Amino acid sequence: MTTTGSTAAASTAAPAPAPGPVATARELGLAHYAARGVLEYVLARHGATFAQQIALRAAINADAPQTPDELVVQVQGSLKADPAGIRAVLDELRAKELLVADGEHLRPTEAGCELFAAVAAETAPISARVWGGIPAEDLAAAGRVLALVTARADAELAALTA
Repeated sequence: MTTTGSTAAASTAAPAPAPGPVATARELGLAHYAARGVLEYVLARHGATFAQQIALRAAINADAPQTPDELVVQVQGSLKADPAGIRAVLDELRAKELLVADGEHLRPTEAGCELFAAVAAETAPISARVWGGIPAEDLAAAGRVLALVTARADAELAALTA
């Protein structure tokens, strides 16, 4: 039996990639909680919580020292949590001497910066394994979708709480 050029070319072409899962709210949530689970596991070994990490990051990454009210607003933007709960987290960080009052501002202590750096160092290789090998165009598309979902969900939450 002979094979024509077009048949041979068709048989050696790479198969079409299988369609991937559709990005549903459930899929996005599962991805979030899978990644958060890794971070929470590492944080627990350091005696810290996810909310404490978010608040500490806000204080460390601020361009200038923040008041407690300013930190509450920043953390609320990330966690969508009750301001009273966020204030309790700031109090926990002060009690652990990871944040300290400096006049009307809160600033991270050396211990707070060391904790943040230790957690980042411990999670960096895990993040590299999780995110490694994902094509840049896929990450860009995911980034656009996640930014749109975040903006829409933020608008819905604002309407619900207005």
